[in-house]
Amino acid sequence: TNCLLTFGAATCLPLLRAVGLVGGFSLCFSFEEMLSRVWDPQPRVIKFSRRHQRGSSANGLRRQKRDWVIPPINVPENSRGPFPHMLVRIRSDQDKNDGIRYSITGAGADQPPSGIYNIDPISGNMFVTQPLDREEKASFHLRAHAVDMNGNQVENPVDLYIYVIDMNDNRPEFQNQVYNGSVAEGSKPGSSVMQVTATDSDDSTTANGMVRYRILSQIPETPISNMFTINSETGDIVTVAAGLDREKVSQYTVIVQATDMEGNNNFGLSNTATALICITDINDNPPELTVRTFSGEVPENKVNVVVTNLTVVDKDQPHSPNWNAVYRIVSGDPSGHFTIRTNPITNEGMLTVVKPVDFEMNRAFMLTVVVSNQAHLASGIQSSLQSTAGVTISVQDVNEPPVFPVNPKMIRFEEGVPAGTTLTVFSAQDPDHFIQQTVRYSKLSDPANWLKINRTNGQITTMALLDRESMYVKNNMYEATFLAFDNGSPQASGTGTLQIYLIDVNDNAPVLIPREAQICEHSRPNSKINITASDTDADPNVGPFVFELPTFPASIRRNWTISRLNGDYAQLRLRISYLEAGVYEIPVIVSDSGNPPLSNRSTIRIKVCPCDNNGDCSATGAVAAAGLGTGAIIAILICIIILLSIVLLFVVWMKRREKERQAKPLLIDPEDDVRDNILKYDEEGGGEEDQDYDLSQLQQPESLDHIITKPTGVRRVDERPVVAESQYPVRSNLPHPGDIGDFINDGLRAADNDPTAPPYDSLLVFDYEGSGSTAGSVSSLNSSSSGQQDYDYLNDWGPRFKKLADLYGGGDDD
Repeated sequence: TNCLLTFGAATCLPLLRAVGLVGGFSLCFSFEEMLSRVWDPQPRVIKFSRRHQRGSSANGLRRQKRDWVIPPINVPENSRGPFPHMLVRIRSDQDKNDGIRYSITGAGADQPPSGIYNIDPISGNMFVTQPLDREEKASFHLRAHAVDMNGNQVENPVDLYIYVIDMNDNRPEFQNQVYNGSVAEGSKPGSSVMQVTATDSDDSTTANGMVRYRILSQIPETPISNMFTINSETGDIVTVAAGLDREKVSQYTVIVQATDMEGNNNFGLSNTATALICITDINDNPPELTVRTFSGEVPENKVNVVVTNLTVVDKDQPHSPNWNAVYRIVSGDPSGHFTIRTNPITNEGMLTVVKPVDFEMNRAFMLTVVVSNQAHLASGIQSSLQSTAGVTISVQDVNEPPVFPVNPKMIRFEEGVPAGTTLTVFSAQDPDHFIQQTVRYSKLSDPANWLKINRTNGQITTMALLDRESMYVKNNMYEATFLAFDNGSPQASGTGTLQIYLIDVNDNAPVLIPREAQICEHSRPNSKINITASDTDADPNVGPFVFELPTFPASIRRNWTISRLNGDYAQLRLRISYLEAGVYEIPVIVSDSGNPPLSNRSTIRIKVCPCDNNGDCSATGAVAAAGLGTGAIIAILICIIILLSIVLLFVVWMKRREKERQAKPLLIDPEDDVRDNILKYDEEGGGEEDQDYDLSQLQQPESLDHIITKPTGVRRVDERPVVAESQYPVRSNLPHPGDIGDFINDGLRAADNDPTAPPYDSLLVFDYEGSGSTAGSVSSLNSSSSGQQDYDYLNDWGPRFKKLADLYGGGDDD
């Protein structure tokens, strides 16, 4: 069909006969008839179905014929015209008698996309007006109508089906221009790699939309040019041959072509895409050490030191498990002195010391190392012999510090051994057996400075008494640190700790607890004092304690008695029924349980005081018990009264002096005036000529006559200027809340400009009012006759008028 539509019957029919697809005239006639139906040179006439009415006739009932089935109308897409092109002619049997008008409706005629088809309303010829695109709309369904001149329907509507015949006008399109796939190296033939997909917009039921695939090229063509093949229908790419090796070719570029018309290169349309095939790595190359023997050296007693680097070669993908090297020491290091760490960047093996080596024990090591990958080798790959190597390590001798064989070293001694006693020999050994060196000793730490060490042989001797009760002894243990150093180059030194366990001896007498107590002057059942003792010694040189009262003085045992409660406690109480209040010091002899025992005469200070009914010492009794009699208390009270009287007289005198100062007149008493006196400051001055000045200038004038008659010139700065006095403003009698501020400002301005106002270098007296007042009458402050006056404005005058505002600013309730 496509051949006929594209090249015509004259060209396609011989081809079809030649390939055996057309056999005989009848089949050829059928193709010609089909071609005529696709685009008829003489459009056929489509008539409306005749209406048959049931009714009686001379011959009886007439059978109704079925309507014609209108075959579909085929229109090829992308036709070149000319347009409009007539498709069919629609006729009604009744147009012979009456004038009939024809019309079509549906999508493509009067509905979107409208205007594609139209019809001549008189002749009934139906036209297509433009080329059609099957990919946009593959079919149309229209209805033909016939009406008379009055618009009445004369025929039933006829359904018209128009099919757009597909042409091969679209190329296959790949979903991607570049496809990425991968396959593992060493894969067997037939291994799936990837899939490419192309689509064709033409009709997939015809050859126009049937796509086929093929590979055009492969780059590189190694090891052969056709390492891959593609399924022509599905687009699956698979391997064809073996020999994929990532180490030789890591990626292939394959050009794939998609062609429609079932892959016919002569008639089909084609398109291409690129397939990038990455060859993934497998562990098919074991790591290989670059040499068979490595060597290095390390100083003794050093750790975390890299002895040597083991280099390796691996052809697999760098920085992948197939490339990462793992090193193991298989022999030569039974004590685990060494380990091999892998450098993640270079893949080298860093042979490192993790446990100190001793030159005196091992001067060299012979190690055997094996290297492998982090991932297992692929199946069928044998490990290389070059993955094993030997490592020779030489140990360097260094000067090692002397070592104390027993560190720390503990010895036991009784405390109190005299100075100069030899305790022990604390010596060290030099590990450098192959070098003759001398070891010397010194003291490094001795908190109590009790010990000294012999510089040559390490003998420890005491310099003072060893005291177990010292603050430097913890849990009976005293520690001192000593230093041993050799004469090597460089010099090396080691430390050792000596622990002295001090055995306790009874060298501390017990002490009485408490040292002070309180008891009632009248003997009562609860008037007793519990006492015990404290001993810094250790068991068995402490309790149980023995408490005794001394025989002298005799009053002690006459007034007091002591009784033992248990091994560590005793009770002290009054033997008599009454003892005068006061403070008494009672000696008590306390003995411990040491062998021999130690005794101590301790004194307990007891306050005897009167007690209340509850047996508690009263306040007066406490004072009396403190040792103050009645006379002493009265003397203290008299002293307090005298002190208060002196303070009161001083306050009265200060008040009186203040009143006298306020009662003085304006002019200062001449006795208090210091201006007519010359103050001597023990300065000799410059001579007689410095004494030639008028002392009268310093005197207070008695009158102003000499000032008035004084000629023009320089006058004294403390004189009152002879000018007219300034006129101060007089406040209006009318009350006004806003004029008080103006009045104050005017008065301040007048005072600032008044040359006669003090101070003019004279003593200022602020309690002198003068002959009159410029404030005016205060009668204006009286209440008005109305009886109501608003003083709320006083709140706006500031804090100085707050009191007046509180007094006069309230309402009737205030």
